[in-house]
Amino acid sequence: MKTLFTFFTLFFSYITFAQTTISGIILDEQNEPVMGVNVYLEGTYDGTTTDIDGKFSFTTEETGYGKLIASYIGYEDYKLEAPINEMVGLKLRFRESMNALNTVVLSAGSFSAGDSSKASVLKPLDIVTTAGAVGDFVGALQTLPGTSNNADDGRLFVRGGSADETQIFIDGSRVFRPFSPTTGNIPTRGRFSPFLFDGITFSTGGYSAEYGDALSSVLLLNTTDFPKEEKTDIGIMSVGGNIGNTQIWGKNSLSVNAQYINLAPYNELIPQNNRFEKPFQSINGEAVYRREFDKGLFKAYSAYSYSDFAIIQEDIDVEEGFYFGLRNRNYYGNLNYNGYLSDSWKIETGVSLAHDNNDVNVATTKIKAVENALHAKLKLQKRYNNYFKLNMGVEQFVINYDEDIQLETETFETGINHGITGTFTEAEVFASKDLAFKAGIRGDYYGASDQFRVSPRLSAAISINPASQFSLAYGNFYQSAQNNVQQYDENLKPENAQHYIANFLFKKNNRMLRAEAYYKKYDQLLTYDTQRVQFDSDLGNDGSGYAAGLDLFWRDETSIKNLDYWVSYSYLDTKRQFRNFPVEATPNFATDHNFSLVTKYWIEDWQSQIGATFNYSSGRPFTNANETGFLNDRTSSFQSLDFNWAYLIDQQKILYFSVSNVLGRDNVFGYQYSNTPDVQGQFNRREIGQAADRFFFVGFFWTIGGSDNQLDNL
Repeated sequence: MKTLFTFFTLFFSYITFAQTTISGIILDEQNEPVMGVNVYLEGTYDGTTTDIDGKFSFTTEETGYGKLIASYIGYEDYKLEAPINEMVGLKLRFRESMNALNTVVLSAGSFSAGDSSKASVLKPLDIVTTAGAVGDFVGALQTLPGTSNNADDGRLFVRGGSADETQIFIDGSRVFRPFSPTTGNIPTRGRFSPFLFDGITFSTGGYSAEYGDALSSVLLLNTTDFPKEEKTDIGIMSVGGNIGNTQIWGKNSLSVNAQYINLAPYNELIPQNNRFEKPFQSINGEAVYRREFDKGLFKAYSAYSYSDFAIIQEDIDVEEGFYFGLRNRNYYGNLNYNGYLSDSWKIETGVSLAHDNNDVNVATTKIKAVENALHAKLKLQKRYNNYFKLNMGVEQFVINYDEDIQLETETFETGINHGITGTFTEAEVFASKDLAFKAGIRGDYYGASDQFRVSPRLSAAISINPASQFSLAYGNFYQSAQNNVQQYDENLKPENAQHYIANFLFKKNNRMLRAEAYYKKYDQLLTYDTQRVQFDSDLGNDGSGYAAGLDLFWRDETSIKNLDYWVSYSYLDTKRQFRNFPVEATPNFATDHNFSLVTKYWIEDWQSQIGATFNYSSGRPFTNANETGFLNDRTSSFQSLDFNWAYLIDQQKILYFSVSNVLGRDNVFGYQYSNTPDVQGQFNRREIGQAADRFFFVGFFWTIGGSDNQLDNL
């Protein structure tokens, strides 16, 4: 009996000895106790929740090292790895989770669409429903502050920069020729259909170290990840038609889109400033294949476009004008994979290939230009926790450009083969929900000129209250000369710009206010001594300049029922001495004041959305040959009132009508002066204005299959 009593005494003593009590208290960042926190040992059923005083206590039979986890909605998980017998009297400090909606965002210089963050100012469908945009990315983006409205060109001119200073990327890969080529006074359009994209980020400055060889701006386009349903879209337009189809099988999907445009009927109805020998026509086709994997997504994007036209351009010194013809064939494709290597490592990799072929006839001169380009990129992200992330990557550009010029009696062959190797690293640090930093550095080796450049990038944001924040950004940026320039001098240095940005952001109850001030300093800009770049030009990097300004943006979707509107205003002060400028002056593509008002109103009884856009830009500089000086005069202001109407026939069909420049204003972008003066010693001049007073567009859009409600597209 005594032996049995001794056995049970030792047995219960062993059980008591094997159990360990884990205890402690959990406090938030304000030193207040947090009640209801789930506290447990990973891999066991041992745990408890904190009481009203934030205290916890539970026992476990586990020994050795263990991982204690404390989790609660709205806070970052707390993880502690330590000997279990030392987990006594713990004092744990909780930090608010960075996934909360009111977390500060780094918004200086950046506009986005397609997400719910504070920086999002446009919805993807704003691209196709903004009056005057007519389904073009640039048309909608030109209603944002920081852009100059160059309606005679059609590309993006950002904060005093030329259109060549903006680079465009699709799914992280560079698009080398994003616009169809054209000639003076005939605006171009983007090659790509907005219906295949659901994410847009437009950075007017201070962008991430991930992006190089861009002096002023980057536009990031992301194709739709994986479609929700199969459908067919048909569009019949006054200038052509388009058709699209999406198929899904298992973890695979394919979306295709084709479009044909012919302006011949339109030119017959609407008088043109130029006489078309062959009306503009184009064929575009795109396809996106997607494959879902357990930890990632693979996408293959491919696009082909063909366009050609021929016109007799007016010239003040040539009564019959001169012939200009252009035929372009362009292919662009990329492969992209985005996924996770582990819980903390993410990988993004992609490669793009582009081929562009131009045949140009100008009077008696024939030019054939062919460009082949490749961009390969690898990016890794290490997530240490929600407060610290590290991005790093490498990329390679390879470019081959050939140009053949055939004159009446001579032929010239020129070209260039070169590459750019880039590497970058960037850290994102959230000190709290109210304070965030991003610091990065980029290095680029320019193979043509055998030069290496280092570009630091910094940004920070602080929350003033749940609805407002203040951001700062700085960056150093480089960009190589265009291929048709660098082919004549491979030793040209990359041009340089430094960006300084201060941003205020307010967003609450579907209302947003952005105010942003900036200063850009240009250095090593391209210079030459001829009217245009040619084989005997004296090329150099002696140019410099600056751009400073203020951008304002207000959007309100709430105050007036069924009305969504935004207002943007930009003030720009810029001067440069570059290209063949004899003195420092404001370039003729820059305007001091730019204003846009965009409205969209839904009329329930009519099942219709009516939209209107008013754009205003102050006069552009030009050189008045009858006065002394360079770029010494200004044109009259640019003004355009655009209107659109979309009628919902049923849930799957829309009838769409739009007209640009409703009032038929004669907008003048500059003047051409005669080569010789008249008898009074004055040089006669000819206006360079819009190609047409008004642009009418009528379309019928029909979605077959799927559950899409076309009302959502409005």
